[in-house]
Amino acid sequence: MSDKSLSKATDRTIRVIQPGPMTLIQDRGRTGFQQLGVSVSGAVDVDSLDIGNRLVGNSFDAAALEVLLGGVEIEFSDDAIFAITGAELIASLDGVPVSAGVSYTAHAGSRLSLGMVSSGLRAYAAVAGGVDVPELLGSRSTHVASEIGGINGRALAEGDVLNIGEFTSTSGGGRMFEGEESSALSSELNIRVVLGPQDDEFSESAIETFLSSNFTVTDQSNRQGLRLDGPQIESKSGRYDIVSDAVVNGSIQIPGDGKPIILLADRQTTGGYAKIATVASIDLPKLGQAAPGSSVTFVAISVAEAQQLLSEHSERFNAAVLGKSVDSISVQVNGEEVSVGVAENATSQIAEINGNTYPISVDEYTPVD
Repeated sequence: MSDKSLSKATDRTIRVIQPGPMTLIQDRGRTGFQQLGVSVSGAVDVDSLDIGNRLVGNSFDAAALEVLLGGVEIEFSDDAIFAITGAELIASLDGVPVSAGVSYTAHAGSRLSLGMVSSGLRAYAAVAGGVDVPELLGSRSTHVASEIGGINGRALAEGDVLNIGEFTSTSGGGRMFEGEESSALSSELNIRVVLGPQDDEFSESAIETFLSSNFTVTDQSNRQGLRLDGPQIESKSGRYDIVSDAVVNGSIQIPGDGKPIILLADRQTTGGYAKIATVASIDLPKLGQAAPGSSVTFVAISVAEAQQLLSEHSERFNAAVLGKSVDSISVQVNGEEVSVGVAENATSQIAEINGNTYPISVDEYTPVD
């Protein structure tokens, strides 16, 4: 399938003006095919993806844009509802600031710009209806290494045109997510792990080193995994390779140099290095926001504790209320009833007109005496 065939415009599209360093189409991943050697892929910070989809009224399997580092500009061909989540950055719609964690309405021809990130690593741009590229093996996620999913398995490029899926009448702007924060945007991460499955390949002192040391995320990290620098974790035998077996999201391998590698969304399906521990699922989104230079420490918990933490997190997320970003009132304008309201938060001013929420720019005016 050629790029040209995927760029055919429809009634509702997104056109890429500036693609940024690496912007990928991602959903929750391609599950059920690892026995065939197909990587799961999907959003690295799935919490931020889920929050974005909730804000715009999508199902959890909808695809969004995963924006590495920022520097992206897109144009909407028609009215659309969007939300930005994940890493902290300055975003604007037609030059007017927008806030993260709020759903807005964009009109035809509007341009959404995402500046460079100031904290974290990846931002997510969700749009009502989802980014509608063809599914491959049940997912729209992009896996660059195998060149599958998204647009021919590659990052977005200038001029790409992406279809937007159909959205329901329940999709709307002006929503705020009032649950817990998606991912801890911190340069100091304390990550909970379950030891194993090959922790018996390491001495008690090596495991103590692993659990008591500070490690640093290196610039050799990517969506496949985080490479850490720090103390060497020595195996009992001096060997680190094992008969290749399955790996999962969060497997922590110890290769020959003794420096941990945390496998992430684009990981291979098997690995031949001993795995000293596995990251608890609840902490995986934090690692998706871990920029080079971030400090990582580990604490061991049980399987039962990891399962309980994830269960409680899921319950809180599902119970979280989508609040209104603006309280509106009804007024009469030329004999017609119009719902209007304005609000302000830390980074932007917001106006609502008849259920549509827009960023606005307000200048103070002091009349002359």
